[in-house]
Amino acid sequence: MTHDFDVLIVGSGLAGLSAALHLAPTHRVAVITKRQLSDGASAWAQGGIAAVLADGDSFDAHVNDTLVAGAGLCDLAATRFVVESAPDAIAWLRGLGVPFSLEGDQLHLTREGGHGARRIAHVTDATGAAVQRTLIDVVRATPGITLFEQHTLVDVITARKLGLPGQRCLGLYALDDATDEVLTFRAPQTILATGGAGKVYLYTTNPDTATGDGIAAAWRAGCRVGNMEFIQFHPTCLYHPHAKSFLISEAVRGEGGQLKLPASAGGARFMPEHDARAELAPRDVVARAIDFEMKKHGVDCVHLDISHQSPEFLHEHFPNILARCAELGIDITREPIPVVPAAHYTCGGVLTDLAGRTDLPGLFAIGETACTGLHGANRLASNSLLECMVFARAAAQAIAAAPSVPVPGVPRWDDSRVTDADECVVISHNWAELRRFMWDYVGIVRTNKRLDRAAHRITLLQTEINEFYSHFHVTRDLLELRNLVQVADLIVRSAQLRRESRGLHFSRDYPELAAPAAPTILVPPVA
Repeated sequence: MTHDFDVLIVGSGLAGLSAALHLAPTHRVAVITKRQLSDGASAWAQGGIAAVLADGDSFDAHVNDTLVAGAGLCDLAATRFVVESAPDAIAWLRGLGVPFSLEGDQLHLTREGGHGARRIAHVTDATGAAVQRTLIDVVRATPGITLFEQHTLVDVITARKLGLPGQRCLGLYALDDATDEVLTFRAPQTILATGGAGKVYLYTTNPDTATGDGIAAAWRAGCRVGNMEFIQFHPTCLYHPHAKSFLISEAVRGEGGQLKLPASAGGARFMPEHDARAELAPRDVVARAIDFEMKKHGVDCVHLDISHQSPEFLHEHFPNILARCAELGIDITREPIPVVPAAHYTCGGVLTDLAGRTDLPGLFAIGETACTGLHGANRLASNSLLECMVFARAAAQAIAAAPSVPVPGVPRWDDSRVTDADECVVISHNWAELRRFMWDYVGIVRTNKRLDRAAHRITLLQTEINEFYSHFHVTRDLLELRNLVQVADLIVRSAQLRRESRGLHFSRDYPELAAPAAPTILVPPVA
């Protein structure tokens, strides 16, 4: 079956749903998501959305904080564009009904690491979930948007791959989980909003959907990627055998939480020894400090202590964190929270301009899938949801202004391949191997030898996975593993090219900064 639309949007997080709402009044829009609408990373965001809304704050201050966190690699034009668009983005969400936390009749603003002022608009400690629920309700009630849940992106369709003249995106193939059939979607404009690739690592704060689908598909379609070596590790993921991917918000440290060693290692606070900003240092600094202290003292975790705040304060500001910890027997009003760093955010991605356009005409990338230049070598806390909204609107405006382009006929997917009985177990084992060696060799601290080992393992995995993909019926697990291995390859290759330590990339072989600062850009071979 072939589906025809004006715009295809892959992904149902804040970026994808925002773009759909901006386009729906004038375009026939399809939102394609591989699970339920609510299963992406946006719903997991706790902290909030950064915006200059308070007296005494300024766009210049927000820009400067972003540039400092980005360690010399932020694009100034992109940073200023996003920062100056932030108040309108917050107003748009409030107009849709997002129930932001208030202080009187004004937005309550909190502060997070790397920010020099209180500028984080939030919904207690579950901002992403509240925003996502609101957008889903609005999208479901909006004519002009057709939803395709349980549909997994297989690949982008390009004119070049079909042997047609010109070079542009013509749509995509997607696997329908319900029928196990690969469907054809045609459209003159396609937006990739599939999120990041946190599941390439053993420990991550990301949901299971974060498998780098859009980044890998865009690369295969001929798009450049940038800064893929910069993977942000959230410093404080809850450490508990029954807690999967639950992060402890940056705002806990913003409200006075202190990082300490476990009692078995002396119980001392340690961040002031690593950085003058202590717990409010950017995430890369805090994550490396925790990693250092864990290895130095041979402990499995450190403690984040917010118990000096009153129970009333914690119930008001961190109800979800308090409740989740309580379920696991941790009373944060009386005892510290055990935490470890975990892969959290993909700062690099598909290179785009300020409208989300990629190198391939007709293909856009927004949100965590994209590399807009905003994050540089390290993302400043709570700039990510903001980026999603700003570039969703920019992409929608660019699409609305683009001339209508006819889409030629596209052949159906060749579905004559058989299912191999060994495929599932091999995929499971390969996935486990990939996530383990990426954690060991391409984690918070890197070396040339570790990167070389990872590159060798990736080459072997790619050969095996490509054989499965070429000869057997595709499954969601196979597609996700194929994409993860491709993204792992891009991360390692980018890390090998960066012969310095900057932002989120720290190498023992190159511990100093190099000059001048320059992004890492990879160019795919011609398809």
